[in-house]
Amino acid sequence: MKWQNTLENQGLTYCDLHQVTAEFGADLATLPYSVRVLLESVARNRDEEITDDIIRTLAHWQAQAPVGVVPFKPARVVLQDFTGVPAVVDLAAMRDATVKLGGDAQAINPEIPVTLVVDHSVQVDYAGSPQALAFNTKREFERNHERYQFLKWAQQSFKDFEVVPPETGIIHQVNIEKLSDVILKKEVKGEVQVFPDTLQGTDSHTTMINGLGVLGWGVGGIEAEAAILGEASYFPTPEVIGVEFTGALPKGTTATDLALAVTELLRKENVVGKFVEYFGTGYQKLSLADRATIANMAPEYGATCGFCPIDEETLNYLRITGRSPELIQLVADYTKTNGLFYDPNTIPTYTKVIQLDLNTIQPSLAGPKRPQDRITLANVAEDFTNSVTAPVGPKGFGLPEAELTKTAPLHWLEDTTPKATPATLKTGDLVLAAITSCTNTSNPFVMISAGLLAKKAVEKGLQVPPYVKTSLSPGSRIVTTYLEDSGLLPYLEQLGFYNVGYGCTTCIGNSGPLSDTVSEAIESENLLVSSVLSGNRNFEGRIHPLIKANYLASPPLVVAYALAGTVTKDLTKEPLGTDAQGKPVYLADLQPSVEEVQKVIDQYVGPEAYQETYAHIFDANKRWNEIETSADDCFAWDESSTYIANPPFFTELTKDLPKPEPLRNLTVLAKLADSVTTDHISPAGNIAIDSPAGRFLKERQVAPKDFNSYGSRRGNHDIMMRGTFANIRLQNQLVPGSSGGVTKYQPTGETMSIFDAAMQYQNDDTGTIVLAGKDYGMGSSRDWAAKGTQLLGVKVVLAESFERIHRSNLAMMGIIPLQYLPGDTAETLGLTGEEHFDVALPENPEVGQLVTVTATKDGQSQTFQTRLRFDAPADIRYWRHQGILPMVIRKKFN
Repeated sequence: MKWQNTLENQGLTYCDLHQVTAEFGADLATLPYSVRVLLESVARNRDEEITDDIIRTLAHWQAQAPVGVVPFKPARVVLQDFTGVPAVVDLAAMRDATVKLGGDAQAINPEIPVTLVVDHSVQVDYAGSPQALAFNTKREFERNHERYQFLKWAQQSFKDFEVVPPETGIIHQVNIEKLSDVILKKEVKGEVQVFPDTLQGTDSHTTMINGLGVLGWGVGGIEAEAAILGEASYFPTPEVIGVEFTGALPKGTTATDLALAVTELLRKENVVGKFVEYFGTGYQKLSLADRATIANMAPEYGATCGFCPIDEETLNYLRITGRSPELIQLVADYTKTNGLFYDPNTIPTYTKVIQLDLNTIQPSLAGPKRPQDRITLANVAEDFTNSVTAPVGPKGFGLPEAELTKTAPLHWLEDTTPKATPATLKTGDLVLAAITSCTNTSNPFVMISAGLLAKKAVEKGLQVPPYVKTSLSPGSRIVTTYLEDSGLLPYLEQLGFYNVGYGCTTCIGNSGPLSDTVSEAIESENLLVSSVLSGNRNFEGRIHPLIKANYLASPPLVVAYALAGTVTKDLTKEPLGTDAQGKPVYLADLQPSVEEVQKVIDQYVGPEAYQETYAHIFDANKRWNEIETSADDCFAWDESSTYIANPPFFTELTKDLPKPEPLRNLTVLAKLADSVTTDHISPAGNIAIDSPAGRFLKERQVAPKDFNSYGSRRGNHDIMMRGTFANIRLQNQLVPGSSGGVTKYQPTGETMSIFDAAMQYQNDDTGTIVLAGKDYGMGSSRDWAAKGTQLLGVKVVLAESFERIHRSNLAMMGIIPLQYLPGDTAETLGLTGEEHFDVALPENPEVGQLVTVTATKDGQSQTFQTRLRFDAPADIRYWRHQGILPMVIRKKFN
């Protein structure tokens, strides 16, 4: 390793950033800490592709106009089960393909450590009861037996692949509390190297690890697979926005309030695709749990990451969470020696500095439809009232004024009639209150605050109205431990906040059903009701299909709103309820002081609890341990499974590089407008009965009640390719006025599903093209948005612009992304989608070159130039191999 040095007193080697910057005449002190981590990674991984020119460019990072690309090789990858299963399915299929070509299955293994955390599958089928956890977990294992059996096989068969079983915790909370060592060790050629932990994860909120001073972010499944297989991820050298915190959080506010304020602020600053890095005197006053809450919400403010440099608070958190003294000493020694430990006296150069005085933070919620729409607590009731009649949009529902006084009758069943039975449900009433999501459950301060508020409420005789579905989803078992040990859990339970499962639950829409009584009332009058949750996203339709107004809040405010039973009360002035003597009880009467909360933390949140909780992280789940599977090198695919199937990516794979096919006579499969999201392309929600995927399941005797979601069936390509472009809100301009996954089959003019048309085109040996507008592929990174597109036979996507990750995923699947030149669009060129397209891609394309496209209709042709969006040499290699996965297999043979 070039630029090698030895860590004093430890005999460990490392890549010395001082040597790197000195060689290239750069100044390490001016670089943001996140850029220093990137620089260490590229310098340590220097090879034929990661050249000195790349390293020099990054060492001279230009704050105002960064240039070049970063070939990033993360140290490890984390997966959650929804997005992780298809990645592991691909690895299993690669083993089969390798064996078929005469190779060794064991040649296919992760090149870096991979951990999959099962946290996305548990649903809140049952709540408000001591039996809720057991019931929901049992249903989880019943629903997901095939998936779990497959993951258990992978755990036993692949090297460097671990699975954290269900009932353990949420991926990002487990990551920060246990999985990350901050500084890693690895033996290389007989020497032990140390280097920063870095990672990519198949979940957008992977950024939570930034709170620990670890650089990482969410990527699509294909990009994660590339990292797992040892390939670099290429992205443009980022701008870095410095956020300077001054002051301190006022009493009565929480990290949730700060995170919502930061989200609002940075959304307005448009930090999309940029790094954000925190610093300042106020930064040093934030606990690590507070920093993690802010970092977790980086996707909501649009940044690639929200980096928190390592300092004494980082070391303190490692102590609290039970990390070994030896590890803590290594983190301190390495980061201080190598310029990665926060220096408050030297401020790096940032692209821009944004200041935020923590003294200005107020108790807040965000909603009713977006996490960046912050509302101070005192204004929530008024804001909701205004939103009812405001024009349809992020802050409006467009309803008549009469909606404000609308009610619906509640028909309680006699044998389940609660003591206090309201006869009606009103506009704005709260029907769901969920303490959920690692954003907040990882933070002992807000969780204990919720417990203390519940204790005071119970002691004053307050009750939650029976129409409110309450749930507690601890982000890890440590939360249950300190809530039980402190005696606070019984008070939460008395208000209905029983533990419903260790997973993401309500935050990702796994909120389960409302009671029949409440559901019928809402549906009878199409009533506008609300939810409050301690999550990170509240997009319309995400939390529950019957709840249109959804608000994000801290855990103590979730409890407070559950008691109030509505968002139409001003909790700063109006009582939450009355005590046994009929005396009004206000939020101020229940809120614990900072000193009260800290006393509980000091007594019950410590290293022994964390060490005990995580002692058997991989083998503590009895149900998981009892799953029977083999440890064979190759997976025994069950042909009848509708959850796990061997994908056809390698059906025609050869050891030799294939000759590129000419791109002639391409037919338009879909013509789409601006802002088509990955959810439009590859929905994750429910499978419609009359959709191609629904018909496929019915043909295999799967009852509609067991269809589950596209998200749960991501391991089956037959389902996912039928779901591609199947979103009911997709509007394909080839069929004007249509909504849903339909298209016009050009040879006959017949309207049919996009899947059926794609299969017809493949039978005709006709390649297809997709025409799109701006921001094609925006939204959550979703690997099947590219995989499904490839399996449908699409060769080219021509768009006005692409979302970064989706463009990369298309290239990784061997699909050619072309971009209209500035000023050109389908409309200005007069393209209707009824043309046939020839794309003059040369045999040896170059990064970003111009490519000529000819569109022909009714014998009339027009030619125009497009930009080839192969943004790095790696994209060209992927295309030559017809995708990154075939490329990796061929590498094993060469």
